[in-house]
Amino acid sequence: MRPLSRLVLTVVTFSLIGGMATPAMSHGLPSVDPEAETPALFDDEAGHNANGDDPAIWLHPSQSGKSVVITTAKEGGLFVHDLDGRQLQHFPAPAAPGPDDEPGRFNNVDVTYGFGGRDLAVVSDRGRDILRIYAISGGRLTDVTDPAAPFVFNATQQEVNDAQTAYGLAAWKDSTGTYALVSRRHKTSVGLVKLLPGPGGTVGYQPVRTLDLPASFTLPNGQTWTPCTEPGELAQVEGMVVDQERDILYAAQEDVGIWRMRADLTGTPVLMDKVREYGVPGSYDPETEECSPGADPGYGGRHLSADAEGLTIYYREDGKGYLMASSQGDSTFAVYRREGSNAHLRQFRIGQDDGIDGVENSDGSAVLNVPMGDFDEGLFVAHDGANTPAVPDRENTNFKFTGWGDIAEELDLDVDTDGWNPRD
Repeated sequence: MRPLSRLVLTVVTFSLIGGMATPAMSHGLPSVDPEAETPALFDDEAGHNANGDDPAIWLHPSQSGKSVVITTAKEGGLFVHDLDGRQLQHFPAPAAPGPDDEPGRFNNVDVTYGFGGRDLAVVSDRGRDILRIYAISGGRLTDVTDPAAPFVFNATQQEVNDAQTAYGLAAWKDSTGTYALVSRRHKTSVGLVKLLPGPGGTVGYQPVRTLDLPASFTLPNGQTWTPCTEPGELAQVEGMVVDQERDILYAAQEDVGIWRMRADLTGTPVLMDKVREYGVPGSYDPETEECSPGADPGYGGRHLSADAEGLTIYYREDGKGYLMASSQGDSTFAVYRREGSNAHLRQFRIGQDDGIDGVENSDGSAVLNVPMGDFDEGLFVAHDGANTPAVPDRENTNFKFTGWGDIAEELDLDVDTDGWNPRD
């Protein structure tokens, strides 16, 4: 693998922007009903260790009702669903290359359009530290990963086995090519890789550069704060999305907040909002494998409860729109202005309705403003980390589908089906 050129962000002071509103608790917030859900996934041997994580929406070029939702399930692989949540395809994660190596573990997925005339789903395989790439045609996926695709962050299989691997992912396309932004598990790194055509119709990639976000922060009282993690780990990034019209990357550092930066990873990132737990000291207990928090000094944000997770953007025709973030700690979603300083606007939940349970502990989400089937004002898809009905001793996850029109009506937001869409 060609060595990455590295950009290390050493300045730990930053700009904080956005409004200072009353803390948003999960109780009493607007609740929006889901309309469909995918089948249950079970993270055990009987369920093939399937644990839902992240969705992406692929828009059909001529029949939007035939669009599909693509979801990751870690060791369970990749699933493709229709707009009613029914499973259409399944791709198992790759087996371990050797008896002492890690198996494939699909973490995040995003879709990009028009790469050499094909649409692609790009997946971060955190077990193998590679990207897996699937061509999409008519809603059907085909694996086109170049067998010679390099590790994203590591040089050897042993380094991969140490679990500092490809984690979060967002696709980005500009005039110079098609890229993926990839975060590194247990590190603060975000890497940029460029997709490249490979032999026989395959698709590979080439690392371009990485940027390291801060691991420690200077608080207003002059003290240095480092988020509490397991020994040897740093505050990692997972949820990411690129504003495709502005070439801006938003990255959720789970225990810190949401960063805004240039998608090419040049320039200086800005911390646009913080989690409520920002600045709270903690000590790691190896017996419980948990962090015990100390006294809150009051430097945290008002809208996100750690972890800050899935990010997605709703585009409007006027260049405005909404950035949405999963506040995993209180099972809510924060809505920010897409433009300007990303001021916070609203907070909401996905509740339960007509036999479909609500969304809890959400990792990933995706929104699209284009009418699709029964979702005639757009679609919002969210991972549900606690699907019900619960099954004793089985971790149960899936994905919920909610109409954007219902969200907009409940939160007094706009519906704009003429805004930018990925096929523009």
